[in-house]
Amino acid sequence: MNKDSQSSSDIGTDQLDQFRDLMISLMRCCQERTQYQCERFALPDAELRCLLLFTDERYLTPKGIALRMNVAKSRVTRIVDGLRKRGLVKRTSDPEDSRISLLSLTPEGKQQLEEITAFMTENHRSVLEQFSQEQRHTLINALGSLKLSMEAVKDSLI
Repeated sequence: MNKDSQSSSDIGTDQLDQFRDLMISLMRCCQERTQYQCERFALPDAELRCLLLFTDERYLTPKGIALRMNVAKSRVTRIVDGLRKRGLVKRTSDPEDSRISLLSLTPEGKQQLEEITAFMTENHRSVLEQFSQEQRHTLINALGSLKLSMEAVKDSLI
């Protein structure tokens, strides 16, 4: 629904409370799953999130990582240093501009990323298996609408 088809006065306090409680519960569940993943793969949260940025990427720059993770470049340096010490990423100079560092996964990093994404895929599969085909279709459409609505509200705040 958009603003034209339903005014905010039509939203009852009970719906707002329900929505808030569900969002908090979903966030908590996601945080707990993330914590479990961090423990399972022996990676701090920031390093795990950084590693996931390499999905479908051959190289990333520290600046690109900082923008995507919404952290300071100095924080990215510490995160990358942790990943380098674990042998998961390597740093090379950009052949076109030696002032730019390019970060890429090592073979060990690629293997670790594959294990993490396989674990996440199985988690998502397990969740979806709880629903019928029709319910999955409805759920995915509703989540897509929720994502768009949340992005629209976020953009309106900027």
